[in-house]
Amino acid sequence: MGLSQHLRAGRLALALLAGSVSTIALTAAPVAAQTASLIADHVRVVGNGGLVADGNVVVLFEGTRLTATKVSYDKATNTLSIIGPITITRPDGTVLVADEATLSADLRNGILTSARLVLDQQLQIAAAQINRVQDRYTQLSRVAASSCHVCAKNPVPLWQIRAERVVHDEKERQLYFHHAQLRVADVPIFYLPRLRLPDPTLDRATGFLTPKIRTNTTLGFGISVPYFVKLGDHADITVSPYIADKTRTLELRYRQAFRAGDIQIDGAVSRDSILEDETRFYVFGEGEFQLPHDFTLSFQLQEVSDPGYLLDYGYSDQDRLRNAIEVMRARRDEFAFAGITRYDTLRASELPISDQLPFAQIDAFYERRFHPGGFIGGELRTTLSWQAHFRESQLDILGRDVARIGAGLDWRRDWIGPAGLVIEGQAALDADIYWIEQDSRYQTEQSFATPSAGVTLRWPLSRVGGNGTVDVLEPVAALAWSEQVGADIPNEDSQFVEFDQGNLFDLNRFPGSDRREEGLRAAVGLSWTRHTPSGWGFTLAAGRVFREVDLGQFTDASGLAGQNSDWLLGAAVNFGGHVSVQGRALLDDDFGLTKSETRAAWLTDEFQIAAAHIWVIEDAAENRSTPTHELRLDSAWKVGDFWTITADGSFDVEEKQATRASFGLEYRNECLSVDLSLSRRFTTSINVEPTTDFGLQFELIGFGSGRGAAVNKCNG
Repeated sequence: MGLSQHLRAGRLALALLAGSVSTIALTAAPVAAQTASLIADHVRVVGNGGLVADGNVVVLFEGTRLTATKVSYDKATNTLSIIGPITITRPDGTVLVADEATLSADLRNGILTSARLVLDQQLQIAAAQINRVQDRYTQLSRVAASSCHVCAKNPVPLWQIRAERVVHDEKERQLYFHHAQLRVADVPIFYLPRLRLPDPTLDRATGFLTPKIRTNTTLGFGISVPYFVKLGDHADITVSPYIADKTRTLELRYRQAFRAGDIQIDGAVSRDSILEDETRFYVFGEGEFQLPHDFTLSFQLQEVSDPGYLLDYGYSDQDRLRNAIEVMRARRDEFAFAGITRYDTLRASELPISDQLPFAQIDAFYERRFHPGGFIGGELRTTLSWQAHFRESQLDILGRDVARIGAGLDWRRDWIGPAGLVIEGQAALDADIYWIEQDSRYQTEQSFATPSAGVTLRWPLSRVGGNGTVDVLEPVAALAWSEQVGADIPNEDSQFVEFDQGNLFDLNRFPGSDRREEGLRAAVGLSWTRHTPSGWGFTLAAGRVFREVDLGQFTDASGLAGQNSDWLLGAAVNFGGHVSVQGRALLDDDFGLTKSETRAAWLTDEFQIAAAHIWVIEDAAENRSTPTHELRLDSAWKVGDFWTITADGSFDVEEKQATRASFGLEYRNECLSVDLSLSRRFTTSINVEPTTDFGLQFELIGFGSGRGAAVNKCNG
């Protein structure tokens, strides 16, 4: 095969095959039949098998691409002499740019002068000379490294690391700096004789993480320096010493991934001046595992040394701790759950009576769904459940322990009647047996059964307008009856009832098993939904419940008390995906407000703001002596290409005081991130005092897997 056979309109594509007489092999291993491709404006053979390619040269070999002005191949030494500008792009995304180079034929070893190494399209390392060694190491001399854009408009990077020598280990994905100097705006900041940093493609590596400066009115000025330890490919631990004026704290985080699941444990241990001569700590953990036969095992661990520790250090706002282990399986027609849970309170109002609160709870639940054919039809659900909870107190009534086993049968079916009328029928039977200890008001063993039946009529009406707008109007009416037959038992799990669009037409609106809604009752409702081609739309709904007899089952704040319930009003409005409003309100016959919840959000690329408002009347039955009236606001504003301002807070309108407020300012470009935060917690109790937190964290982007903003202000 001759060279003339490869000529194409003044350009040449030459297949370079190992061992061929008429072509030249660019490979360091003659026995391996590896193929390279070369494209150039002019190619000529010189000497004894030498090759010179001129003009728009492109060499492709095993995923590596080289572009240059001129390439000369010396068969005797099996090397390439290259004149630039040169660009070498490797399969892992590494880019080498140089003026001149002498490389081995496989492009894996050699020397590049006046060169730059670009890692992950992010970190640039400029060097007087680059040596490729053993197809693994890249050695750079007289180096300047930065991920900041450099151009005529910004000739000096915001930050850079100068070094005499840098070695890039491609296998370990590490950068080793010798005699390194960090400069900010070309001003030397500090010097290190040895410095090791991960390259941008590495997600996990042992070493220091970004430190954080923190000032707290309770703990004083401090700094946290995390150290990350890689424990193989599937586990790691982060140790963060936190030293402040009034505390010495060690924070820990352990993570491990298994074949069938993962776990994470967070914790800290402290010695401080808040509780002198005491060791304070917390441990939070969670995990989830996939078991055979579609089961899932999960656990939660929460322990703390004292009620104020989490708030003093800002670790969590939780006021109750939960320790649990659970097993669950969810299939199309089956659901199974079993779990053991322990609760501990941190609330100041509950600490004196903590032994009177249920601290341990056992749950088991199984539900199976069937689809019987023939005359019965519809859907049939069967349930089995078991629940028990215990109190530490040994006092009568206050130390009551309760166990329950229950079974349920629920059948429902719907039919399509004339003019699109939807008829839904439902019947249910629930039975429970209770064992009650340490409460002299109740017999030890009691049982009851609750038969229920109901029918619901829905008539969805739709209309399509000339502009494509779709309106759906749906009136709904439901009639239901149920009666509890058997002894009365204490109400442990149905103290608080929510009345909303989701349960307006339910047979039972109690959330637990200790209470079943009784008597003959009817519910009516009307909803109107609109969808438009422009993207905006709304749903408006209203409804009410009417009873034959008021049995006094519900509290005033629930909105369901009395013979007739409050009016339920609901709305959801969406304006083109940018503005959304959702709300629910309960109004009595005099249009007095019983309860309301409203959430609103305005979301754009530059600005986001969300607000939530809640109002609930006072109700002694729900242990609320004053109304609940709160307002919460969250916002973020992106100013220009690099700045983001965040602000959020919550306000107790009834008490006329703020409960929490925070402000954040972040600057982030392609090479630097600075995060400034300020927060204030105004609430106080016997456990904690109001505190103000100030935090500062910065990050040099380009090391590790952190990514910067892809904004180049050098253009224009």
